[in-house]
Amino acid sequence: MFQRKINLMALLLTVLFIFFFTQKSYSQETKWIQIGSLHGWFADKGCEIEEGRISPGQQDGLRWPAFFQKQDCQAAKGLWIGASNFTDDKGTAYTNKVICVGTRSWGNGEFFPKTFKMATRFPATAVYVDGTLGTYTQNYVDGDPDPTLPADRVITNVVNTSMGIEMTRKIYAFSQQFNDNYFIHEYVFKNTGDVNNDGTAELNKTLTGVYFYFQNRWSVAWEGCAFPETGDPTRWGTNAVVDTRGDDLNSTDPFRAIFTWHGKYSKCTTHDNIGAPNFRKDGHLGAAQYVGWVTLHADKSAVDKTDDVSQPKTTSYEESDDNLNRYDISDQFNTPKMISRYAWMSKGYVKPRHAALVGDGFADNFTKSGGVSAAVGYGPYTIKSGESIRLVIAEGVAGLSREQCYKIGAEWLAKKCVFGSITDNDKAKNAWVATSRDSLFKTFNNAISNYKSGYKIPQPPLPPTKFEVTSGGDRITLSWSNSSESDPTLKSYKIFRTDSTWDNLKYTMLTEVPKGTLKFEDKTASRGYSYYYYLVCVGDGSNNNGVNLISNRQFTQTYDPAYLMREAGKELSEIRVVPNPYNIKAQSLQYKGEKDKIMFLNIPPVCTIKIYSERGDLIKTIEHSNGSGDEAWNSITEYNQVVVSGVYIAYFETPDGKNTFRKFVIIR
Repeated sequence: MFQRKINLMALLLTVLFIFFFTQKSYSQETKWIQIGSLHGWFADKGCEIEEGRISPGQQDGLRWPAFFQKQDCQAAKGLWIGASNFTDDKGTAYTNKVICVGTRSWGNGEFFPKTFKMATRFPATAVYVDGTLGTYTQNYVDGDPDPTLPADRVITNVVNTSMGIEMTRKIYAFSQQFNDNYFIHEYVFKNTGDVNNDGTAELNKTLTGVYFYFQNRWSVAWEGCAFPETGDPTRWGTNAVVDTRGDDLNSTDPFRAIFTWHGKYSKCTTHDNIGAPNFRKDGHLGAAQYVGWVTLHADKSAVDKTDDVSQPKTTSYEESDDNLNRYDISDQFNTPKMISRYAWMSKGYVKPRHAALVGDGFADNFTKSGGVSAAVGYGPYTIKSGESIRLVIAEGVAGLSREQCYKIGAEWLAKKCVFGSITDNDKAKNAWVATSRDSLFKTFNNAISNYKSGYKIPQPPLPPTKFEVTSGGDRITLSWSNSSESDPTLKSYKIFRTDSTWDNLKYTMLTEVPKGTLKFEDKTASRGYSYYYYLVCVGDGSNNNGVNLISNRQFTQTYDPAYLMREAGKELSEIRVVPNPYNIKAQSLQYKGEKDKIMFLNIPPVCTIKIYSERGDLIKTIEHSNGSGDEAWNSITEYNQVVVSGVYIAYFETPDGKNTFRKFVIIR
């Protein structure tokens, strides 16, 4: 019996070792683009698999509008490359050869990263708050700025594969205000014959029936899917609705696109869930975005580089949790599975479209388990040794503004939502959400125009290379470098501010100052509040038909708070604790947006503050040294615990030994 337990433990340890070793071997390098209203991540293997950057993290990436948290619409991606009648370097023949990275497969042994770097067109802004470089910074690009780049950020990603096809992927991101909510993906797939990434061509043959197949498990959006009534499965995309355009060559569709939105969910029985309104609170819409991609170019063949308007040849929707999308380390040698996958890749235009199939019904009733992914296949191509195929795609997110999401949601919650002549509360809300499709289509057209121009869209003035925010006793001072002054289109600078948290709708413009001004003093701040700022450079419109272009707020956005600090107290008798008592239910007496914050006011410029429980236990020590008369405490002890209700004692001591104490009350 004892020996059996030993053997069982040994087996368990072996399994754990294999698991952790395997998990470690699956690690990959990722890069995050954060310059416009759309943020997203990219992986060195050429595709962004499920939970490939953070785990657990079903929704991660395609974050729009990215100035607010939990707006991610990406759940998983997959890139499959397949061919027919393929014979490998060992002489083994396959009816179909298919290699995969994603939607869950890590692509180990099939995709080999060679190059992965991100470049910038201009220097990132160094943002300082009270002398400290900002929490989030743009200084994570590789190498010096390159003003000749076609976009503001460019990721170059070269990946070799076990089929002897080398993929060069370039990701273009733009910060210009009309083009900052999409990424352009440019792919070049070249038949090099190198199957094991050793730089030598093991194969020297023509590849036939080649398809490049993409799956996008889009889930709109993280915030709305986290609302209790909407249901956690919607985070997997179980209620995703997929629609297409351009899959009928006889139609007048303006582009070839596939896109997804947050459809009806049968498990939400309290209300109509379109747009995912926050039913329990303020009604604001948490999933009003539409996400999708549009084909900008697809080679007709390896020798004809003109755009083939019949591509993609496959547009479909596939079960995200189907066995073909699950893990299988030996996939590239699994003949039945590769034949089945190739059938997906080459199935053509699936009719009826998923959106037509679902109609006005519950989307989750049209899936076996985890919803459907949007699938697109380009091919079949014949590619001789040394030849290549080029594809260009734009992926974007658009929809109602954050302000509209709150306004419309509040009207819906009050049963007063109206859209034109539509007065039915739910129908009006849903009509508002449906306008997000028009916004996405506008995004597609902007991307098409940008591509056709050779990425020559007019540019706003560049942001300053340095932006500083400094707390003070009677003002908060903002200053910036003169690096934008040389731009002939620069007209002015605008400064925006909010309080409580950077993730805030209520940014207001404080001022607009003319070109030549490099400093502003904010004297309207109130003591005890935290403030966040950003600055934009405003163009005069001379390079954009009179329409002003502005630099993107992302470059100067502060994520760390600045404060209006009072002068240091002159006498220990002046010290006050605010609020006192602190009552968690008395929100009007608290510091807005900063739960559990307690302020010690009129304190000496340098002192030690020790906080004791009523029975004399020391629970927190604060060293105050910034020379002001303010110090904040978030009600967290040294052991990272929130204090409970009770009477507390704050003891103050100066370097010269003077001391005093104050009692205060916390009620929870």
